[in-house]
Amino acid sequence: MEAPLLWFCNYSALGVSAALKLPQISSVLRAQSARGISLPSLLLELAGFLVFLRYQSYYEYPLLTYLEYPILLTQDLVLLLCIFHFSGHVERAAFYIALFVSAWFVLSLRKWIMDLAMNFCTFISAASKFAQLQYLWKTRDSGAVSALTWSLASYSCAVLTRFVVTLALNIWVTATILRYRKTAVKAE
Repeated sequence: MEAPLLWFCNYSALGVSAALKLPQISSVLRAQSARGISLPSLLLELAGFLVFLRYQSYYEYPLLTYLEYPILLTQDLVLLLCIFHFSGHVERAAFYIALFVSAWFVLSLRKWIMDLAMNFCTFISAASKFAQLQYLWKTRDSGAVSALTWSLASYSCAVLTRFVVTLALNIWVTATILRYRKTAVKAE
């Protein structure tokens, strides 16, 4: 039972990730505006995806364990170009693209740089969400922001949440076993 469930979770998350930003890109292209999309949010998300992808490739994890990240990174880069195009500042995208390409190489200069950056990935991801929320609260205008994209992102997180909950419960069971094992040894 676990193998088919794991297969479904893996491939459904991959499928959702492959299409994740397409509704957002479509919405921006249709509106010919990136109104409502927070540039800092997108840049933080790109940074998080870049760090995670670089970490996985640096440590030579199997491609299937991180295949969604090159796809997400590509979609975010397209979205970044759209934002700059519709704001009339497409030349500014070159700076950010150069920055991300440089970061790709800097991350692998030393193992500790890679590991430290990876430790900040969850924080970076959360910061990107808060930046988007803050922008929406400030402007009170969702503009061309795609609710479908954010819903799909929620699905990806829900699939992973199952594993986090299971991990926490397994750790709890392990701790309980060790606690009672020590008690049993003392009793003898």
